[in-house]
Parts: sequence; structure tokens; C-alpha cells
Amino acid sequence: MNESANVSAWAEAERNGTAWPAPAPAAVNPWDVMLCVSGTAIACENAIVVAIIFYTPALRTPTFVLVGSLATADLLAGAGLVLDFVFRYALSSQTASLLTAGFLVASFTASVVSLLAITVDRYFSLYNALTYFSEKTLRWVHAMLLATWGVSLLLGLLPVLGWNCLERPASCSIVRPLTRANLTLLAAAFLVIFALMLTLYFKICKIVCRHAHQIALQQHFFAASHYVATKKGVSTLAIVLGTFGASWLPFAIYCLVGEREYPPVYTYATLLPATYNSMINPIIYAYRNAEIQRSIYVLLCGCFRGDAAYRSRSPSDV
Repeated sequence: MNESANVSAWAEAERNGTAWPAPAPAAVNPWDVMLCVSGTAIACENAIVVAIIFYTPALRTPTFVLVGSLATADLLAGAGLVLDFVFRYALSSQTASLLTAGFLVASFTASVVSLLAITVDRYFSLYNALTYFSEKTLRWVHAMLLATWGVSLLLGLLPVLGWNCLERPASCSIVRPLTRANLTLLAAAFLVIFALMLTLYFKICKIVCRHAHQIALQQHFFAASHYVATKKGVSTLAIVLGTFGASWLPFAIYCLVGEREYPPVYTYATLLPATYNSMINPIIYAYRNAEIQRSIYVLLCGCFRGDAAYRSRSPSDV
């Protein structure tokens, strides 16, 4: 039936002296719309965090520099999702596909590696609490930032520089135009990062429990204070790791086992929750912090409660 319709359209075009009629525009995929909406929310959330950290001198500490790196990466990831939607339906070309793929790979890689850097910073702030606020820490943070964005830029450039499947469709992965080997590398790297974060947070949990136990013994309120402090520390770590794992693990595992012949709905169904991690990151790492809350009040309201307590929190509180 479709073939006869094409023949009729061709005959009609020849009788009218016109070219072959242009195909009807493709319907917009609802999954792409949800990714675009998610990207818009991510970009708006993280743009506020980036602006606050940039314009607030008190937030120029190493810890907030890492939080700013995370917010910048998530901001770029959100913008990349919006650009991908625009290019997919308004400017469909191989060049645009490669550029957006590389941009998204670099942004999400920077986001995940920034989370690892924040975890390392938290661990050292507790393990070396007496020497944390020193020039050595600042150099270490700058080195982590350089490594984070250097590796992310390199991985983002790989598809653009030729490691793609546009000319070799058989090598495509579930995320076109990335090759199966490229996506496997990214998924394996994520699993390694997740394992490192799990190990570091386990060590952080042990340090927190030990500190809470020592404080409780000094104050002679072991039963109550130790339980409350330990429960708070463990629950915070569980939220951080649980959110990160629930967001990214399904997509990472599917990248390893999925084939390009599988229905695209499986890719969308695992990719969309992964983007939500960039939406939740500013809530966990920024908006819960007292200094950032104070800066938001100053920025939006022009004032804050004068009797409000203001203290510089340690990196482990962020």
C-alpha cells in the first residue's frame, strides 16, 4: 500500500512539473520531549548554583570550588540535552549529531568525576582534619579539577575525532553515534568510579561513627547522642550513594548488555533517570548548605535574618 502511494505521488509530481514531494516531518518522540524538559530544569537549577558561588567571595573555598565544578558540569549537561532536542528536530545533520554526542559525553563525564572529587575531598577533610585548610589542599583540589575536565574533554572529543559509527552502522551501540567499544569504555569507567565512591564513603562512615563515639564518651551521653549522630551520618551517606546508584547504574549496566537492535524505549527508560541525577545534585550538594541558603536569601530578598547563626561549615557538611 505504501509503494502504490509513493508511485501515485511521483506521478502527480511529474504531471505538475515539480520535484519529488518532501517527506512529512517526523513526529516528535515523547521521550525526547521529556529529556528536553529534564535538561531545561537541570540547566536552570545549576545555573543558580554557579551564579551564587561565582558572585559570593565567601564561597571560594576548595570545597565549594568542587561543588561549582559539579554544578557547571550539570549545567552544561542540561544545556546539551536541550541542544540535542533542537538539533534532532530542527537541524538534523551528522555534524550536529557528533557535536551534541561529544558535548553530552564530556558534560556527564565531568559531572560523575566531579562527584568522585567531592567524595575524595570529604574523606580528606575528615581523615586529615588538622591539616585540611592548607596550601597543599588547594593544590590538590586544583589538580583534581584539571584531571576532571581534562579527562572529560578527551572522552567528549573521541566521537568527534572519528570514534563513531556513522560510517560503520554495524559497530553502533544503543546510543548512536557512539560505537559499542566507546560506550563500553564509558560504562566500565562509571562502574570503577562508583566502586571508588562506595569504598570512600564506607571509610567516611567509619570515621564519622568513630568521632561520634568519642564525642559521646566525652559527654557521657553514649546511648542517645551516639545513636543520633551515627544515624544522621549513615543516612546522609545512604542518600548520596543511593541517589547516585539508582540514577546511573541501570543505564550503565544496559550500556554493557544492550544491543543496537533492541527497542529504543529501553535506552530512553534507563537514560532518563540518569539525567535526574544532575537535577538532584544541586539539592544534595548545594541547596542544603547554610552558606548557599544565606547567599540565595541575599540574592533574591536583599536581606536575611540578622539573628541567624552563620558559621563556616566543614566540607563534610556539604
